[in-house]
Amino acid sequence: MSPKSSNRFIPLIIAVSVVIGILIGTFYAQHFAGNRLGIINGSSNKLNALLRVIDDQYVDTVDMADLVEKAMPQILAELDPHSVYIPAQNLEQVNQELEGSFSGIGIQFTIQDDTVHVNRVIKGGPSEKVGLMAGDRIVKVNDSLFVGKTLTNEKAMRTLKGPKDSEVKVSVKRMGEPELLDFSIVRGDIPQNSINAAYMISDDFGYVQISKFARTTHIELLNAIAQLLHKQCKGLIIDLRDNTGGFMEAAIRMVNEFLPEGQLIVYAEGRKFPRTQDYANGTGSCQRMPLVVLVDEGSASASEIFAGAIQDNDRGIIVGRRSFGKGLVQQPIDFSDGSAIRLTVARYHTPSGRCIQRPYANGNDSQYDRDWLTRYEHGEFFSKDSIKLNENELFKTTLGRPVYGGGGIMPDVFVPQDTTGVSSYLIEASNRGLIIRFSFHYSDNHRDKLSAFEQYEPLLKHLKGQNVLEQFIRYAEGKGLKRRNLLIQKSRKLIERHVYGNIIYNMLGQEEYIRYINTEDATVKKALEILEKGEAFPTAPSIIEEKEDEQADQKRTAQADGCVKGHVPECRTADYALC
Repeated sequence: MSPKSSNRFIPLIIAVSVVIGILIGTFYAQHFAGNRLGIINGSSNKLNALLRVIDDQYVDTVDMADLVEKAMPQILAELDPHSVYIPAQNLEQVNQELEGSFSGIGIQFTIQDDTVHVNRVIKGGPSEKVGLMAGDRIVKVNDSLFVGKTLTNEKAMRTLKGPKDSEVKVSVKRMGEPELLDFSIVRGDIPQNSINAAYMISDDFGYVQISKFARTTHIELLNAIAQLLHKQCKGLIIDLRDNTGGFMEAAIRMVNEFLPEGQLIVYAEGRKFPRTQDYANGTGSCQRMPLVVLVDEGSASASEIFAGAIQDNDRGIIVGRRSFGKGLVQQPIDFSDGSAIRLTVARYHTPSGRCIQRPYANGNDSQYDRDWLTRYEHGEFFSKDSIKLNENELFKTTLGRPVYGGGGIMPDVFVPQDTTGVSSYLIEASNRGLIIRFSFHYSDNHRDKLSAFEQYEPLLKHLKGQNVLEQFIRYAEGKGLKRRNLLIQKSRKLIERHVYGNIIYNMLGQEEYIRYINTEDATVKKALEILEKGEAFPTAPSIIEEKEDEQADQKRTAQADGCVKGHVPECRTADYALC
């Protein structure tokens, strides 16, 4: 070949070489420079790059789906305590708790001696229709043995719940029957009430206990109020203790029942969450009814929206102990595999402008998780003076009363936790579950006689004549809890109250139990006293109080300036299951 001919192929050879070089470079970049790719593409793609490199190059085979499932909660935990990941298998149960109903067989049960004991059959539910009874023990499900050490509430609910109109077979042992009884139960919709009790606590005043803010809670409240008004109710106690919240919208609709038109209920805003405000529309059914709201350290989120709106608008009196302190708004975001996250997108503020979210470092803040214990150790449950208010978070209600942000709703009237009669014997009996277990066994063994009672008063009178306390002491002794006569005498009234209460709950249900417990509840008594004295509407601070507040503000400002300038050396930083 002549030199002239060979020169014609040089451009072609160069072009082919460049293409091959690009292909080889791309191959090596993708297979041997995964970390560099993640860095080049930016931090938003680094996680994807990391997972790709692990999947492609890690020494052992990795279940990538499982790795992602484990990583998701850890990532969200770096944000705040309330942004969470919900696996697909748990999402339905989480949603059902607030939807107002679920599909199941319609029983309330407890697990005793490794066996499901039917405690109550829900009226009108699938189990009642086929003849299941309280006291039955479920020993087989779909012809398979359903007892043993591995049996848990979660497993029982997962097995007995199911799609509507699906069938489940159960075999039960019934007292007095020599053979197992077989039932085929077609699952149906089971209502979940979020109002546990609504009744006239005196001749003039009503009481409503709300356990959560579910999708149906507003309608339940309207029904409860209508029934109480029919009984000439002149004032209301709303009990939100241990109510951990729920739907913000439900709380807003419920507050609307008590506020005049135009009053602010709550507002929320975040970095990517435009400010939203909700006002009362004037259609509320109880705009002038005297109102007392009960809260404690278990009242959170939507409960605090409700209590904060009532307090800031000077609409009623808040009674109890400082609430939990959750002022973060979560938005549900679902994934295609059935899992979801609840991502914090905003902070909500009460009408005065305060955010009641207590401080946190991030989602892994151990001090945040220990807050209840810290409050207890500092004596906050027992003394109002032990509560550390953030003086830099001072706000005013409509009438000018001082309220504080940065750590829950502080009640207008503080009621300490009652520890009278508490002893080591009572604590051990409770911690070991002996009171609940004895109460169930007593209810079960005397079910025929106890079933004759329909209200707690006659049942309580009957129990007081049966020497139930001594029976409990002997039962507990048989379970290894030594008889301690002096300690038993100290805790006698509390032990009896817990035992009687649990038996009443087992036989008559939650509302009758609450009626009984409330007869000795100091917080409920204080609320009723406020209503009876006509003190349920807050009043504006006196001129003397206003001057004291102004002087306190000036002192705080002077101290803050002194801290900055180093002139004030004493300044310190303030330290039972359904299916």
